[in-house]
Amino acid sequence: MKVLVVDDEQDVKTLFEQRFRKEIKSGQIDFAFAFSGEEALVLINQWEHEAILILSDINMPGMSGLQLLEKIKKKYLKPPPVVMMLTAYGDPENVRVAAELGADDFLTKPVDFVSLKQKLKLT
Repeated sequence: MKVLVVDDEQDVKTLFEQRFRKEIKSGQIDFAFAFSGEEALVLINQWEHEAILILSDINMPGMSGLQLLEKIKKKYLKPPPVVMMLTAYGDPENVRVAAELGADDFLTKPVDFVSLKQKLKLT
């Protein structure tokens, strides 16, 4: 499973690599990281015909996670990527907008990695 994590916080990479060490080593999951919405679109373009899961922060400088979500859902239809939004705030307005734009799921920060692994069917 290819997973793209999009977050402007650089330490997210280390955190995910630590929490998914076993799954990465066994080849169950392959992570890539983008630190902006623009960088994420470049990577997604490279993987255009691969099924991927995208975990995107909502609040980022430049292109927000909501803007990224809108672009992904309009352009990448085959295969359609699954997009889970990450937010540090239980902001109902962001959740509503993300749902309207086609978000497949929502996770709050700090990420509950046990729950995330269950959603990814890795446990």
